[in-house]
Amino acid sequence: MRSIIKDLRNILIVIAAILLLMQLVRVDRTNPPVQSDISAEPDIQPILQKSCYNCHSNVTVWPWYSRIAPASWLIVSKVHDGRHHLNFSEWNTYDVKMQYRKLEDIAEEVIEKEMPPWYYTMIRGEANLTPTDRGQIWAWAVTESETLF
Repeated sequence: MRSIIKDLRNILIVIAAILLLMQLVRVDRTNPPVQSDISAEPDIQPILQKSCYNCHSNVTVWPWYSRIAPASWLIVSKVHDGRHHLNFSEWNTYDVKMQYRKLEDIAEEVIEKEMPPWYYTMIRGEANLTPTDRGQIWAWAVTESETLF
């Protein structure tokens, strides 16, 4: 019994040491300057800001747990990936074709409930989209894409 307790204690010490060492690996939690924000209708902009901007803009609000590894690694990776696929803070740097494709993607992913992802809304419940929100974003994205050509 004493041996089992000693082994368990050693395992916990190793785990704690690994967790502490993981904190030394820093990740880039910066927000680049906003180049140009997308101009959406006044009733759409707040929905985009509450549900999309933390991953798809340069105005990410980094939560406290984004400073603790290994969660920080996952969060930063998801934000960088989100910005790579769609960045509302760089909207006017996209050419018209790209804006059109992005708007089509927004409409599709919102109406098919792919965005925001379920794991994100579990942590940030305020980002959850209501059926009305989804319909409004879909209608806006479709209408906006039609005005491009």
